[in-house]
Amino acid sequence: MADSLPDDEPCRQCGLCCRILGPGIAPTPENVYAWIRDGRTDILSWFVAFRENQPPVKCTDLLAEDLGSVVFFEMRHPETGDFVTVCPFLKRIAKDRYICGIHLVKPEMCWNYQPWIWGETYFNKCKGLREMPHTKGYFVTRE
Repeated sequence: MADSLPDDEPCRQCGLCCRILGPGIAPTPENVYAWIRDGRTDILSWFVAFRENQPPVKCTDLLAEDLGSVVFFEMRHPETGDFVTVCPFLKRIAKDRYICGIHLVKPEMCWNYQPWIWGETYFNKCKGLREMPHTKGYFVTRE
């Protein structure tokens, strides 16, 4: 990954959205299929699958043919089964800079996340959003 961001890239890689919203990551069946296919137990171990009228199952125990019966996925700590408080794939690379440790295979919802879309994925704590020219002066900062 490059050390500097393109001028038109609003993301400043502060990691705030991933630290706050990251625990709510839910992969699609297609994401889980790719991880199963590629043997990515390092990723699969952080998720559990819920099937109708069945107990949850660790995604590392799923087979590709099981995915059709999954209703939803949740992120859970692989050792305790507890909910996580921060995305485990977020990697700190500098004092104020973070990157995704699974960037090339991250869940679809992470690929599609854009905090500047009002009413959809809007995240007013986004530092990059505050720096965008068309939003300057729009935010009231309470610090």
